[in-house]
Amino acid sequence: MTEEILKKIKQLPPLPESALQIEEVYKDPNSTFNDMAKILEKDPLLTADILKAANSPLYGFSREINAISQAVGLFGMGTVRGFALASIVKKSFDLDLSPYGITNEMFSELSKKQHALTTAWCLRKENRLLGVLSPAAFLVEIGKVLIAQQIMSDKKEAAFKAALKELGDVEAAEREIVGVDTPEVSATIFAQWKFEEGLVDVISNCQNPDQAKEEDKKAAQILHVVRVAVPINGVVTEQSIQSAKELIEKYGLDMNSFDTALENIK
Repeated sequence: MTEEILKKIKQLPPLPESALQIEEVYKDPNSTFNDMAKILEKDPLLTADILKAANSPLYGFSREINAISQAVGLFGMGTVRGFALASIVKKSFDLDLSPYGITNEMFSELSKKQHALTTAWCLRKENRLLGVLSPAAFLVEIGKVLIAQQIMSDKKEAAFKAALKELGDVEAAEREIVGVDTPEVSATIFAQWKFEEGLVDVISNCQNPDQAKEEDKKAAQILHVVRVAVPINGVVTEQSIQSAKELIEKYGLDMNSFDTALENIK
């Protein structure tokens, strides 16, 4: 981690009380769906953000979700935790992704598609992983915000775009120009905010799942596949799907569930 990026991370504001309360309920083994709903309903703006996200056509629900309790019942606490944290965390950052050649709207769509694919893929057979994977899928790319700030501060936009074109790999270009990549920065942000070690480990090793702890490897593999299937511009292509499927075969993950999950995000 470079000193410049680490300084930016340490200057981030602490998480608001609403996020701490959500984490407290989520981590309590005796908490219920109703406990989570009560915490979320205390914040009308957060409630509105969650319901807007949950009603995206990306998730393929045929009926409108009108209440937090309904969202928690349909998605589970882990996924709704992801909706909530994504809303809260993104408000902590001034977004400008122009060095990557994408708009804020494209960046938002990227996160939504990666999360929707992860959720649909895991909701039935790997639901236990969504407590970690839901926030990870929503927020794994947040490190790009600080990397973009550093690129602009160093006036290296042209060098970064040239590296992107030459290397054809976003993380490789980040490492060449800034000295760090998105998963490393994102993981350090969540370690700074004292999120659970599993979430930090999954994000940190989503490009190299074999380096994750044994209990986190499958989640890191799934996140790796999702980031390949939905690249930085948010456009899912036949090539990106094929590359993702090669990883699924390599990791021995569920191909049928992946194919079904793809239907709503193409």
